[in-house]
Amino acid sequence: MPDEKKNVDYESGITTSSLEGESIDHTPENLGFFGRIIDGFKPAIVPGVVAGMTQKEIIELQMEHSPLKRNLKGRHITMIAIGGCIGSGLFVGSGASFQQGGPAGIIISFVVTGLILFCVMHSLGELAVRYPVGGSFYVHSSRFLDPSWGFAMGWNYALQWLVTFPLELIATAMSLDFWKDDNNGAVNVNKAAWIALFWSVIAAINLFGVRGYGETEFVMSLIKIIAVVGFCIFGIIIAAGGGPQHHYYGAHYWYDPGAFAHGFKGFVSTLINSAFAFSGSEFAGLAAAETQNPSKHLPKAVKQVFWRILLFYIVSMTVLSMLVPYNDPRLGGSDARSSPFVIAIYNSGVNALPSIFNVVIMLAILSVSNSSVYGCTRTLAALATEGHAPRCFAYIDRQGRPLVATLVTLGFGLLAFLCATPDYVQVFDWFLAFSGLSSLFTWGSICLSHVRYRAGLKYHGIHLDQLSFVSVVGIPGAFMGFVGNLLIICLEFWISLYPVRVPGDDSHYPDAEAFFKLYLSVPVTIGFYAAHKLWYRTPWFVKAKDMDVFTGARHIELDEARAAKAERKAILAQRSWLYRVYNFWC
Repeated sequence: MPDEKKNVDYESGITTSSLEGESIDHTPENLGFFGRIIDGFKPAIVPGVVAGMTQKEIIELQMEHSPLKRNLKGRHITMIAIGGCIGSGLFVGSGASFQQGGPAGIIISFVVTGLILFCVMHSLGELAVRYPVGGSFYVHSSRFLDPSWGFAMGWNYALQWLVTFPLELIATAMSLDFWKDDNNGAVNVNKAAWIALFWSVIAAINLFGVRGYGETEFVMSLIKIIAVVGFCIFGIIIAAGGGPQHHYYGAHYWYDPGAFAHGFKGFVSTLINSAFAFSGSEFAGLAAAETQNPSKHLPKAVKQVFWRILLFYIVSMTVLSMLVPYNDPRLGGSDARSSPFVIAIYNSGVNALPSIFNVVIMLAILSVSNSSVYGCTRTLAALATEGHAPRCFAYIDRQGRPLVATLVTLGFGLLAFLCATPDYVQVFDWFLAFSGLSSLFTWGSICLSHVRYRAGLKYHGIHLDQLSFVSVVGIPGAFMGFVGNLLIICLEFWISLYPVRVPGDDSHYPDAEAFFKLYLSVPVTIGFYAAHKLWYRTPWFVKAKDMDVFTGARHIELDEARAAKAERKAILAQRSWLYRVYNFWC
């Protein structure tokens, strides 16, 4: 028998191995059911890692041969891109947007933010297809911009989802209050009991690894898509006078009370809210490291974002604008009763539908809870792999689960039980303030990373034809996405100082507490960046000649790439123009 050498790097949680003469088969086929379960929790084995390697060499191998399991199929990644993070931002948060900006304001804001997101997702798609590595955009920022900025982005993003998890658990439990007036016994059960149930469901899903996450998001996204499409059809019928009351709405609410509310400031507030509603769209890039054949499935997922923006946001907001006036006193709250979708159904006179739609809202919020655990754990594991977080977070077991990061995230979720205390809202407001603008920072960094990455490719002589996927908006689109995100962050400063006054708001502005609850993430991010920069003394930015554009890359020879591209063009040329249009967008 050949000699086998094994060693466990307990800091990184990776089993290193070398075998003289033949490869090792680590498949536990000879183990029983429970034996396979126990074996699955052991440290993952990365091929090629041997005792005595430096930490930098181990990190490079982990990026080349990620211990994460590629169990996400094309249908999973498509559903994650289309409906994965449709949640309270659309179903409930859009009510505040209607109240602040009016129907025209909210539609224009979603169009503007949608264009920015379209550019962001194409930049992310080009990067993630070539580098389907754990941590995705955090790794891209470190590699192509500056390690210190990548450190700040990684921690900011991880904190965002870490805090969102218990918040969404509380929101799911609170959605049961929708039936409070129905004397439903389940509503009278202590909220902590419901939180324990929902927490257990999320914990169980994540014990099944990325496959559990993928299947759950596939089902929940399908439910959300059916609900939104069904609502749009229902809303058009009601607006045309086809409801039980036979009342024709048309565009009446665009004239009375009007198309815009609170002028330019109202539009800016709505623009910021729409950016938050789109947060989580970048999950498709984060999931690239666990996707089967990312060069095939990820481009399709990126293209689907166009339809998500058009149908789920712009069309649904247009339908809502015909059914709900922006001065409806029920808008602007934080529970399901304040959802413009539910209000529109109530106004139509259809009795059973509000309860059905509240179930959809509850599932959507629970889906975001599940995504929060996924986003936080994968980012923490990537930070630890790069040495930017405690090494224990890099522990990935043989089932591809970042085990320690998952346990810590689930443990933090237990803070949801603070809902039993009277001041829990204040506590979570301040928690969320630490990373409130995380999505905007992340999107801007993705676009800027794309610009710098192209400079690195040019310096190292890599032609765009060698890329499996090229952004259709290119560098101009990346610049547009970056400037757009920067502009929204600047406008948020103004709105944080002087927010829109809605009916019932008698606060005095500017107010320091209100400002920092909305803008604290900016100094926190700068603090992360400055601390890393002072400690490691890294250069101000990564020059093109110093960029590592090869580690973890899916490399294609130029001749092979051009031949494949010519073949695809020839096939498309034989199809109808309708198919070519469909292929471009889908």
